[in-house]
Amino acid sequence: MSNPGFDVKIDTKNLELIYGENTFGPVIEKRRLDDIRESLLDYNAKGPDVLYGIAMHVGDKKDKQIIEEKNAVYAIVVYNKGQIGNEPIRSQGHIHAISKFSNKSTCEVYEILLGKAIIYMQESGSDDAGRCYAVYAEENDVVIVPPNWVHATINADINNNMAFGSWSVSDYKFEYKEVREHKGIAFYPIVKDGDIEWIKNDNYSDGSLIKVKAKEYPEFNITNKERIYTQFINNPDNFDFVANPDVADHLWREF
Repeated sequence: MSNPGFDVKIDTKNLELIYGENTFGPVIEKRRLDDIRESLLDYNAKGPDVLYGIAMHVGDKKDKQIIEEKNAVYAIVVYNKGQIGNEPIRSQGHIHAISKFSNKSTCEVYEILLGKAIIYMQESGSDDAGRCYAVYAEENDVVIVPPNWVHATINADINNNMAFGSWSVSDYKFEYKEVREHKGIAFYPIVKDGDIEWIKNDNYSDGSLIKVKAKEYPEFNITNKERIYTQFINNPDNFDFVANPDVADHLWREF
């Protein structure tokens, strides 16, 4: 993995982060198979015990003040390789809870640091999931998830680890209730002949899946030519929409 914008290394064997001398960050938290069983196609599916490790609020010590002033948090997540039954390693899916800073559900800005990922997102957690997108992303690609949308992260290559960095609001909380009530996201990713296929989750009444490749976001003044951590530090005002999505209200309407 190339440097995400500060001194940190990924231990793919142990799903850990190795912090440099001038880097701050917590002990990585492990998410386990039993944590997401309610959202799987097969509740009894077998797979690795640890699916991924997540470290919230990571960065260079010299940048900590501006990150906190912007009510932001940078995270790094390291995914295991392998499968969960017939599914690839993935998260269960959630919506961002209402933030005290904006009184709104907030967005998330992803950057793939290692491997290949699918950022899955659906318009609603209700019976009608609305528009559903599977965004296929590779190293250096950036993906923005809009506010209020259910989203899940999938390792698109079962033979290799995947890692991503992301910006979100500092008082992040994840809502799982609607996803768990529907036994997962509206479309289950299935591994078949080394590729990812999709099966409709019949616990939703409606929803349509659109498969797309990651794109650039000039309208947000964000590029995939430079690390999103570095872009934030150099131009923190460009990321005000992360903590306050109303700043980009005109962009969300056409997103």
